[in-house]
Amino acid sequence: MIKLTAIVFDFGGVLMDWNPHYLYRQFFGAEPEKIDHFLQEIHFSDWNRQWDQGYPFSEGIAKLINDFPAYQELIRAYDERWEETLAGPIQPSVDILRELKERSSTAGFSLYGLTNWSAEKFASIRHRYEFFDWFEAIVVSGEEKLIKPDPRIFQVLLQKIGRAGADCLFVDDSSTNIAAAEDLGFDTILFQSPNQLRLELSQRGLIK
Repeated sequence: MIKLTAIVFDFGGVLMDWNPHYLYRQFFGAEPEKIDHFLQEIHFSDWNRQWDQGYPFSEGIAKLINDFPAYQELIRAYDERWEETLAGPIQPSVDILRELKERSSTAGFSLYGLTNWSAEKFASIRHRYEFFDWFEAIVVSGEEKLIKPDPRIFQVLLQKIGRAGADCLFVDDSSTNIAAAEDLGFDTILFQSPNQLRLELSQRGLIK
């Protein structure tokens, strides 16, 4: 059995609680279906993927406002008030990460990050959260102009950290991303909750 020497974490949905609803409920109130309708109408998911791939925020916002002028205030808010889409760290997951960091030197593994995130927006908040400094390296999709589940971004990570896929454990809340990692030989954990994550790490002898 190959000894794991790298544990790779996704951020959004695993370590950070991000959801555009957190921002837009301030406009729509307690009517999530209206938020969903708005996000679907402006093709938010498609645009968010483009931003995660490095498309400049300012250009995307300008294009969206041009296409949907009636929503100008709401669209502009996603740029100007983007930090309100974050509820903050998923603290039980961060606690697990801390335990891994404390064990890493003696256990012989290192921690890395692989995140789909706008380079602009990640840079704006990275300094606010100490746990980002616990990673030996972080690959950000917006910097690489590649996005999970594209296997090329996993290859960027492996080249950067000097590992093979079989040396790595990958934790992500997306089954599509997990499947892409498995195709490259990664061991994987599909994140569902901090308790489930702790159990699976414990079963691998990585945490107590």
